[in-house]
Amino acid sequence: MPTLLVAGTASHVGKSTVAAGLCRLLADRGVDVVPFKAQNMSTNARAVPRATGDGFGEIGISQYVQARAARVSPTTDHNPVLLKPQGGGESQLLLHGRVAASVAAGHYYDDHWHRAREAAATAHARLAAAHDLVVAEGAGSIAEINLHHRDLANVETPRFARETDSVAIVLVADIERGGVFASIVGTLELVPDDLRELIRGVVITKFRGDASLLDSGIEAVESRTGVPVLGVLPHDDPGLPEEDSVAVPRSGTVRGVDESDGADADDDGVLVVVPRLPHIANYTDLGPLESLPGVRVAYRALDAPLDDADAVVIPGTKNSVDDLLALHAHDFGARLAVFSGPVVGLCGGYQLLGERLTNAAVEGTGDDRVVEGLGLLPVETRFSDEKRVVETSLRLDATEGPLAGVSDVVTGYEIHQGRTRATDAVETPFAPLDGEPTAALGASRRRVVGTYLHGLFENRSVRESFINPLFEAKGSEWVGEGDAVGTAYDRAARLVSGMNVDAVVDAVGLDVAVDDADRGRRRG
Repeated sequence: MPTLLVAGTASHVGKSTVAAGLCRLLADRGVDVVPFKAQNMSTNARAVPRATGDGFGEIGISQYVQARAARVSPTTDHNPVLLKPQGGGESQLLLHGRVAASVAAGHYYDDHWHRAREAAATAHARLAAAHDLVVAEGAGSIAEINLHHRDLANVETPRFARETDSVAIVLVADIERGGVFASIVGTLELVPDDLRELIRGVVITKFRGDASLLDSGIEAVESRTGVPVLGVLPHDDPGLPEEDSVAVPRSGTVRGVDESDGADADDDGVLVVVPRLPHIANYTDLGPLESLPGVRVAYRALDAPLDDADAVVIPGTKNSVDDLLALHAHDFGARLAVFSGPVVGLCGGYQLLGERLTNAAVEGTGDDRVVEGLGLLPVETRFSDEKRVVETSLRLDATEGPLAGVSDVVTGYEIHQGRTRATDAVETPFAPLDGEPTAALGASRRRVVGTYLHGLFENRSVRESFINPLFEAKGSEWVGEGDAVGTAYDRAARLVSGMNVDAVVDAVGLDVAVDDADRGRRRG
């Protein structure tokens, strides 16, 4: 079946959003569409079933989101090669969702690239055989001439896709950075010849203002290159989670507002503070809170005060030991100990809230010494080489702490090394559906709760139980979330509908109507 590659002139130009929007838009028009990214680098991963049917593996968050947008169940075939940076110039290499090696940047291409290409080609072949259309996402810029001989996502994907069916490429260019016309022309000049002929159009993203002001520039680019501009998309964030390293929230970020620029707090809202850990991972866990009306999520430096916070959430981390040492170096634990509001630790954050971490060498410190935790929960974590990766549903019955009152089945996923056990009496509100509550899943004491469940705040009952008391403590009433959560896929589809989708469909030879009047009907 045909493949459409959504490539970019640079990183962070909107490829993931365009791909997700196309997946939702085409799925809603009756196309059996599926996402794909041959190789990804991200610390934001999701646990999904392995395409081979043997357990679970990890994929980048964007391909998980794109699969949901396409209304298909995410599997490891959607992102068969994943590199997870872990510090010190090394990354975990995951093939088909499982850790294959820990590799230094300089050795990946020499020692592992051919295995990675085989994994990507195999996954793509399975998807192409089972679906009408593969929407593939590129990585960074398609014009990185120093990488063309080993670029899985941008160069190799259309090459192995051509072996089975037709391929087309849409180039995404970001006008917000400036120089958009030069970036388009320069990219088209630098792509390999066999890919240049596959580029069917350009989409300009993140435009503010009157798009007619671009007309003369667009005409000049089209005349010079012979490649049409298929649309100019407005600057609009549909709310999809991001995974690129440039998108990791920097210290001072408040839902896209920089505190250093003098942004004022909303007296009627609540502020959730997140310490910006050096090895922060899966920060997209905070996305469901960021989208709630009246809720601001602030990413703070480790030495920043907590005086104005209504709650603190400690996120996941790719290196619990090093991040715990960094928190100690900035006396974060002392400030957290006197903070009177609710505290939530997610995955690595749960480990940090405990009394100690043991067998620390597994986390890359080079020694086996015990590292003292923040001490807010009577639990300890011992690391091992075994990694737990699983989608899960748990029973949550919380009688105290930030989630008090929740009695519900909650869903999410686990990705972690290390096992946590209680060292003293503590509430264990999380339990397997067919088992007993255990600190291996989470623990709570008074104002503090920790859990290994990523995606915790994707559960509405959890969000409401966590947020409502924050407003009550300020003497106000939360208006509720309404329909704010869960519509990002549709917003992305509406955004990309501003481009010439008919031309995209025709470029890949897909025989389907895309206008609303013909929704879901094949052209015949």
